[in-house]
Amino acid sequence: MTPNTKSNGGGLKSLIAKEDWWAVWIGLAFVIVALILVTIGTNMSGIAVSFPGWSNIVDLPGLIAPVLPKLLTLYIVLLIVFTIAVTIMKYNVKQFIAGFTLLFLLSTLVQILASWDVAKTLSLEAPVMALIVGMIIGNFVKIPQWFESGMRTEFYVKTGIVLMGATLPFTLIMDSGPMALFQATVIAVSTFLVIYWVGTRLFNLEKPFAATLGAGGSICGVSASIAIGSSVNAKKEHVSVSISMVVIWATIMVFLLPIICRSIGLSDGSAGAWIGTSEFADAAGVAAAAQFGDGATTTFTLMKVVGRDIFVGVWAFILAIISVTMWERPTEQQLADGTAQKPSAGVIWERFPKFVIGFFVASIIVTLVNLAVSPEMVAAIDSGALSPIKNLRGWAFSLCFLCIGLTTRFRDLAATGWRPFGAFSIGVAVNVILGFLFSTMWLNDYWTAVGASV
Repeated sequence: MTPNTKSNGGGLKSLIAKEDWWAVWIGLAFVIVALILVTIGTNMSGIAVSFPGWSNIVDLPGLIAPVLPKLLTLYIVLLIVFTIAVTIMKYNVKQFIAGFTLLFLLSTLVQILASWDVAKTLSLEAPVMALIVGMIIGNFVKIPQWFESGMRTEFYVKTGIVLMGATLPFTLIMDSGPMALFQATVIAVSTFLVIYWVGTRLFNLEKPFAATLGAGGSICGVSASIAIGSSVNAKKEHVSVSISMVVIWATIMVFLLPIICRSIGLSDGSAGAWIGTSEFADAAGVAAAAQFGDGATTTFTLMKVVGRDIFVGVWAFILAIISVTMWERPTEQQLADGTAQKPSAGVIWERFPKFVIGFFVASIIVTLVNLAVSPEMVAAIDSGALSPIKNLRGWAFSLCFLCIGLTTRFRDLAATGWRPFGAFSIGVAVNVILGFLFSTMWLNDYWTAVGASV
């Protein structure tokens, strides 16, 4: 895949010319519209598409038929919204429409497969299924150029992250207590430093490359790789390799961690906390934690989303400063000919991932609204606004994971050599071991209690 790791732009033009900002506008627009609809007595359920469970393929036509009107509405809404954005950003509109249409059809197939009883038994949630289906197709079928135009991986994941902000009130951060932030911070910082040190010292990787790998393995996987890769001006192929490492290990962990948790008899709370500190992708982590119930899902959310994901902007800001002031010092020739990019607040802002702002704004909007209305309205917002937003977020992540799978070539991964894999894998070992010690030994009683209280 070829993520755009160039600057996210500054000035008024960037507000309508960059994917980061369009992800913010689209995500916030959906959130605001959902809230307005609830206040006037309706909701956004018309585009909240989910397929009923099935076990026999002959039953599928009868189960899918009632969903088709909503599915068509969702397709039209997403097509219009994304087409407006890509038109203004001056992409090839005709190719995008064709590519997005095929991608949406594949995502629909993924959603149907994920509702299969066998898939549910194996905990193959839609994003994980999308990844598997995408990898199978991508490694055996040549992807035409017009289809690649619809595979806007960053666009879909950034929009999904903004939507995720709406489902994460600031009050949850306050209620999580200091333990969640402490554990997540210690493990994330330790893992990042290990990957960075091993990558630069033992495997001689470039500093921006090692930082991108470290972010992917310690903060929030794909989105961190994209955000930090952009912040430190990493090469696009390095961001792709980092995402591939995240995808490989996230796929392994979604199956391995639940097996270990069950075999050693962990409580739901401890299992969720360990998964939250050891899993690299939100979608895969949710799929793993959901196998243990609401208690595990809650502790997973506190550790992964609150403890790690929410700090992606802070990490991006810090690493942008380090990159601009330390790693990219201009040469004498650059200073002489005036081509050097001087470290400044403007350069740092240019590197900052703007979609993170959308994440925080969405969270603030929903939190303030919930604080201002009655408990009855809060319940209505949860069911009529946040539930469709979660469904829409799931579709955005499915589109993203399909793109990742479709553009992940095992042959290309092998061509990158063993050094990035070695550095990332050492970080994985540190991450998993520290997460296990914190969640099941040092803070076991705390996480067990949190899980049991749900």
